[in-house]
Amino acid sequence: MGPEGISRLHRAAPVVDAHCDALSLLVERLALGGEEAAGQVTPERLKQGGVNLQCFAVFVAPRHRGSYLRRVLEQIDTFYRFLSLYAGELMPVCDQASLEGALVAGKIGAVLCVEGGHVLEGSLSVLRVLRRLGVSCLTLTWNGRNELADGVLESETGGGLTSFGREVVQEMERLGMVVDVAHLAAAGFWDVLSLTRMPVIASHANARALCNHPRNLADEQVRALAARGGVIGVSFVPEFVDPEKPTLERVVDHIEHLAAVGGVACVGLGSDFDGTPQTVAGLEDPSCLPAITEALVRRGWREEDIRKVLGENFLRVFRDVWQ
Repeated sequence: MGPEGISRLHRAAPVVDAHCDALSLLVERLALGGEEAAGQVTPERLKQGGVNLQCFAVFVAPRHRGSYLRRVLEQIDTFYRFLSLYAGELMPVCDQASLEGALVAGKIGAVLCVEGGHVLEGSLSVLRVLRRLGVSCLTLTWNGRNELADGVLESETGGGLTSFGREVVQEMERLGMVVDVAHLAAAGFWDVLSLTRMPVIASHANARALCNHPRNLADEQVRALAARGGVIGVSFVPEFVDPEKPTLERVVDHIEHLAAVGGVACVGLGSDFDGTPQTVAGLEDPSCLPAITEALVRRGWREEDIRKVLGENFLRVFRDVWQ
């Protein structure tokens, strides 16, 4: 397939990125239109990369205890201010109706997520209010321990979901929110799978078999998540790809390994753009996403499977959970 065919394939496919950290930057940089004031994710680069749905994470570092909710609300406010500035190109997506509306309108759907259940401050009421504000996905932990569970850097304790964590997961299913197990320690991962009925995601994680980092998933986790209809968003963070050789080809190696272990239906994209200043050469920002399509074509992937990885898999999960 030549360059024109690859371009057509990429443009025809739904492209979903399950994680970026642009909101943390945009709170501090309100001059949203200037390249010098922006991070890796901009509306123009999203368009250049053919992105149809971008998940924006609200992240408040645990060190800000005492001001979690204020900082969460500031980022949610920034999210809606950002969308109002680019209303002709982006629109908020928080349920199945708005998802289909964005796809039909040809606009980039913007999904509001929260990364780290510590911001709930132990309250289910806060979770319900966040849902009303448009939050449709929650990453249960960050790297450490919170009121819900242990993160990956606490994994030696063997701690899984707390009683409050179980309540949160059950309430999320009732509210139609996507449960995200990225950053979650293994014991909590298995607790989530035993407790939930709907598919869950790991929005930004890679294959531990290729890169032995605690943020990546072991093959047994990949198989179990896939068996439940879940999806893993392959991250472009060099540390999770290959600290010694973080190349585009190694990113595609992770895609191929996950597909080989769990099936093509369990693989998607979760770039983590704006979550790290270091990038993989050739995947510096969303405009580079067609390079993934080109690499998969070069490796002999079928068009229908490329479409699944680029976005159809995540769209399936979102439709299932948000209906």
